[in-house]
Amino acid sequence: MIPNQFRTLADALRYRAETQAFEAAYTFLNDGEAEGRTITYRDLDFQSRALAVMLRDWRIQRPLLVYPPGLDFIVSFFACIYARITPVPAGLAHIMRVGRSLTRLAAVARDADADAVLSVTRVIDRAFTDPDFMNRSQELGRMRWLATDRCDEALGACYQDALLPSDMPAFIQYTSGSTSIPKGVVVTHRNLLHNLSYCNEVEENGRDTISVSWLPHSHDMGLIEAILLPTFAGYRAYLMSPASFLRRPARWLEAITRFRATNSGGPNFAFDLCVEKISAEEQENLDLTSWRVAYNGSETIRSETLLRFRQRFERSGFRWNAFYPVYGLAESTLLVSSGHAADVPVVRELDAQALGRGIVAAPQHRTAKTISVVASGRTQSHTRIVIADPETLVKCGANEVGEIWIAGPSVANGYWQKPAETEAAFHAYFEDSQDGPFLRTGDLGFLSDGQLFVTGRIKDVINIRGFKHYPQDIEHTVSQSHAAILMSGCAAFAVDGDGTEQLAVVIEVLPKLSQDFDDWSDQAITAIQSAVTERHGIRIQSLALAPYGSIPKTTSGKLQRQLCRRWFIDGSLQTVRIWSHDGERA
Repeated sequence: MIPNQFRTLADALRYRAETQAFEAAYTFLNDGEAEGRTITYRDLDFQSRALAVMLRDWRIQRPLLVYPPGLDFIVSFFACIYARITPVPAGLAHIMRVGRSLTRLAAVARDADADAVLSVTRVIDRAFTDPDFMNRSQELGRMRWLATDRCDEALGACYQDALLPSDMPAFIQYTSGSTSIPKGVVVTHRNLLHNLSYCNEVEENGRDTISVSWLPHSHDMGLIEAILLPTFAGYRAYLMSPASFLRRPARWLEAITRFRATNSGGPNFAFDLCVEKISAEEQENLDLTSWRVAYNGSETIRSETLLRFRQRFERSGFRWNAFYPVYGLAESTLLVSSGHAADVPVVRELDAQALGRGIVAAPQHRTAKTISVVASGRTQSHTRIVIADPETLVKCGANEVGEIWIAGPSVANGYWQKPAETEAAFHAYFEDSQDGPFLRTGDLGFLSDGQLFVTGRIKDVINIRGFKHYPQDIEHTVSQSHAAILMSGCAAFAVDGDGTEQLAVVIEVLPKLSQDFDDWSDQAITAIQSAVTERHGIRIQSLALAPYGSIPKTTSGKLQRQLCRRWFIDGSLQTVRIWSHDGERA
């Protein structure tokens, strides 16, 4: 049951603490397997109240939440809500890697004007015993780092409820973009509760729902779908670290099997990784019959991925209609469109050349080059999608690709302290009708029979000789052309050559196949070049071979093409060999 009187996230936790006090809310799986700490709704409420008293005494307003995967982050987040302060979730993939996160953390702290860092004692101790910490990030070193795991739970009795207006910021969500200047989306309680209700509606959750997630808590999907939605709807959640999944993907499906999970998902690459990395022996004990909401979003959804996953795991009980292709973004809190219960994925085969001209058309003959696109479901709950020409700002025709614009109660107020960027992104109007305001997503797509099809990002599109090429399609072709390339192991982007855009591709090689890079003969490179030319009608101007793990990705595994492009151009990308039409260079 979800009362209609929820006005803020605090109301939801208080209600669960009153009606489901001794039910387990969250369990963290150590190493992705052994059950570690479990917290009930009663304990979560009480510990959050106690910490809220401390936060008020510390007189902070916008703390950066820097926690390793675990339950401490959840307590801290709800404590901020109770204390009427605005948390800024930040990523820390592993306690041993504080230093690797400093650049990103410092940029977020600076942009958010954060006045403290909340974390646990072991992270703070490690940070300040690192001799390079102060040198590498003096800004973070000068901030107050406060250990929340030393909170006296007796303070919970001193907590006094405070009325929270629904238009008050619930948190600031920093986008996982590739630029050095991050943007923080200000999500209000009204935005958040609408989106949680929307998620709950399309997933048809109940008290028998069980969630499993490996997604990072600093990612919008990991925070809202995997952490906040279980409390909002009152069901149990099991969590593991992203590293546990990435080291051994079978842990994810084993947890779904063991705990009879109904809801779990992630970006498209996660499903590819399961197909590629889970052995036949590991699969023997999998039982995925309980899995009914397999959400797939955050990056391009590939029909080949869905088909390969079904073919591999249907004998383990996975059902085709369990797939929930979704589309969302932080600027609209999270969810924009989604599949529904009992729906099967909708896939359309399009003429590749027509799509390159921005036209949606079925192939007219058998020899035509085609591209498969997967629908990201429909909208509901007062959410509206329109497709607009990003240059003329007029509505696109029924069979035209354009920018996806969104309106609805989940759309946030804007970016933190960025009025110009907020005006440009959140206040779009049609040039002719003045219909609006809409959120400009920067994503390209089209609507067909009420279904949203996402084709790519405006900034990632490669324009060569008047035709648009989507990088994810080129990357897919490259990954299929050589056994040493993972589905998520290459990045395609445009570089300038003689005043025109040209294609560059960076390829990671699997560790077991990268011991001798000389094995990559000219024949292998020629095969990749030929596949791209044949499939897409363009040639690769520069092809770089890089050690495994060199291509930048977000904490959730999302490819950062623009950052990779920048590193490639300025020479900071780690490469072993580079081929080009101007001659090979090391």
